[in-house]
Amino acid sequence: MALTPLHDRVIVKAAQPEEVTKGGIILPDTAKEKPQQGEVIAVGPGKTAEDGKLISMQVKVGDQILYGKYSGTEINMDGEDYLIMRESDIFAVVGR
Repeated sequence: MALTPLHDRVIVKAAQPEEVTKGGIILPDTAKEKPQQGEVIAVGPGKTAEDGKLISMQVKVGDQILYGKYSGTEINMDGEDYLIMRESDIFAVVGR
């Protein structure tokens, strides 16, 4: 990917929304909820503190994460949808 996030931002590939409920009902596009889970694709270098020191990132490429429902900015690169968000918008890392 030719996209590199700056500072404390990460690029996330959102998980696909559920197509069928547990009861077997097929959901139309308008009824699908936005996913709140995804995979970290790229990570910025970190945040610069007021004293000039670099605060390193706690997530890394490949981490499965949970984030807020309306977090980040949606972008489209090479036909793929991604989110750019700050590390502080991430709630948890799954399975670490």
